[in-house]
Amino acid sequence: MNINDFLKLAEERYSIRRYANKEVPREVLMSVLESARIAPSAVNFQPWKFYIASGEKAKKMVCESYNRDWIATAPLYIIACGDHSVAWHRSLDNKDHTDIDIAIAVEHICLSAAAAGLGTCWVCNFDAEMLKRDMQLPENLEPIAIIPIGYPEGDGGVRPKKRKTIEEIVQWLED
Repeated sequence: MNINDFLKLAEERYSIRRYANKEVPREVLMSVLESARIAPSAVNFQPWKFYIASGEKAKKMVCESYNRDWIATAPLYIIACGDHSVAWHRSLDNKDHTDIDIAIAVEHICLSAAAAGLGTCWVCNFDAEMLKRDMQLPENLEPIAIIPIGYPEGDGGVRPKKRKTIEEIVQWLED
């Protein structure tokens, strides 16, 4: 893959909010999860655990924590959890890198899913305490993101993205 192939993949990936009634093959899902496993993390501490909600009871828990109709169309969900107790904390100010590490792994999931023809959507606006309780997660794990995953319904056409220009986000420090 060259840089142009990657940029095309990144440009064409967008948040899917309608999924086809089609099962995701386990081997495809496992390849997507492998991309999270190999994601970099601060000091390689890998403070993550990924739960796959594919059964009806588990899917219902996810849908109850994020009460939007569209999410129920996904055939399964990945719940990305972080363990703050094993994450790297910067020594100067004790900054916890759990959320950063999870974000990197989740973006690996989203991009590899797009490469496999699957759709995803980052969901962070959910009731984390409810989901943690319903999933009976151990005290050390925090649900950080829900990733609905499945085949997009419809033509999967790319919607125009509103992004700042490169000049607005990059500043050279040459002095």
